[in-house]
Formats: sequence, structure tokens, C-alpha cells
Amino acid sequence: MARKKKKVGTYPSGMILFSLTLALFLVGFCGMLAIQSKRLVTYIRENYEMRAFLDKDLDTRKLTRLQRTIAERPYILKTSDSAQISFVPKDVAAKEFIAETKEDFSKFLGENPLRDSYRIKLNEEYFEETKLQQVKEDLEQIDGVFEVVYQENLVDNINRNITKIYAVMSAFALILLIIIVVLMNNTIRLALHSQRMLIRSMQLVGATNGFITRPFLARGIWQGFLAGVIAVALLLAALQLAIRNLPELAMFQDPEKLAMLMAGIVGLGVIIGFLSTYQAVNRYLGLSLDELY
Repeated sequence: MARKKKKVGTYPSGMILFSLTLALFLVGFCGMLAIQSKRLVTYIRENYEMRAFLDKDLDTRKLTRLQRTIAERPYILKTSDSAQISFVPKDVAAKEFIAETKEDFSKFLGENPLRDSYRIKLNEEYFEETKLQQVKEDLEQIDGVFEVVYQENLVDNINRNITKIYAVMSAFALILLIIIVVLMNNTIRLALHSQRMLIRSMQLVGATNGFITRPFLARGIWQGFLAGVIAVALLLAALQLAIRNLPELAMFQDPEKLAMLMAGIVGLGVIIGFLSTYQAVNRYLGLSLDELY
């Protein structure tokens, strides 16, 4: 029975495809975590509230004018052309205070000492201590505003923790990328080991390095593309499963950035497949006959 001839550019690729798919899936998973955490940070910052306590005995006309004045400030969060300002009468504030503390101060004070207030949400870029202090000072200069309060230490703590989380995730992603490159180089090099003598034979009959390299590169690019597509499919399946079990995650999705991430994973697979194959083939092209054995 005739022995089947080897064709240049063909080599065992199952392990390469599996390894690259797994590596790209891990990279994509890190990217998805980064996107979700960014949306979560934005949600936290945009739902952070300042309280603007008002002067007493303001009539409806003055309250309307005051709310309009505050809404025109550039730091006020606006969604669907609506400023995120909500009026809280002092009676409602008293009920909230009693529900939280379980203490009814009206029984021993005889009156409600609280003031009407506005709860104000700010744009994300103002979520830092110096800018919040400037916002506070600006609001307190408006006629009708008695005092503006916010949790000062909370902002700094949140920002510090966010910075730490991003630093850890970036370091992990960088380490993972280095491991992937090293792993793929070694895996493809081992896979091409069976082709080393065929490469040498083609050199002996006068084939150029470009002619020898071309089919290997084409196969490496195809493997990278296929691994990227499979990794994307697995990531989307994992995301849908997570949303199905935890519906609250749906509000933290960013379709545009998610699409960019998926395209980047496929592109990264193609680049890794190309570069790793190119490096491995060039290594065998430069070996002598004794080194090949």
C-alpha cells in the first residue's frame, strides 16, 4: 500500500486550535469583565446624589424657578433631555428618616425641623473630590439654596478602589497575553516539527523561502480566525447564560464596545496565528541539516 505523501503546510492542528481558542476566550472574558465593570462604575457615579437643602417658606413659583436654574448647570446629569433633579418635600424626608432610624423626632420636638430639598445627580466626569467641592460651592451661591451636602470620604474611597481594580485587571490581562504568545509559539513549533524535513527538501530543490512559508502562513491565519470565531461564540453564549440567570446584568451591557471586543478577539487570533507560524517556520528555514536531526 502506497504511503500517503505529506503536503506542505499540513500538520496536526487540533491542539493548536484548542489552545488558541481557550487563550482567546480567556482574553475575551477579561475584556468583558472590563466592559461590565466600566458600565458599573458609570452607573455608580451617575446615581451618586447630592442634597441641596432649600430656604424655608419658598412658594411654588420660586421652587419652579430654582429647579430650572439648577437644571441649567453644566454638571447636572441629563438623560433624554431631562435633568436628573428630584424634589423631596420635608414631610417625605421626615418619613424616610423615621423609617431608617426607627425614631419619631416629631413626638418630642413637636414639629418637623427638616427642610425641602433637591436630590441632584451629576455627570460622571464630576465624580472627584475637587470638582464636587466646586459644585457644592456653586450651588450654595444660588438664591434659595440653604446648604449642599454630600458624602465626602465615600467619593475618594470609591475612586481609589476603582483604580486598584483596573490596575489588577490590566496586569492580569498583560500576563495572560504574554503566556498566550509563548504557548502558541511552542505549540506551533512542535506541530511544525513533522514538516521540517519536507521544508528542507523544498529548499534543496530550489524553492524560495516565500514559496515555502506561504501555505504555512495561510493555515496559521485560518486557524487564528477560526479560533477567534469559536471564542466569540463561546463568550456570547456565556454572556447570554449569565444574563438569563442574573437579569440585572442586562443594564450594564454596552453593545458597541462589546462588538469592538469581539472583532478584536478575532483580529488577535489572526495576528497570533500569523506571527507564531511565521516565527516557527523561519526557525526551521534557518537550521542546518545536522540541527534538523
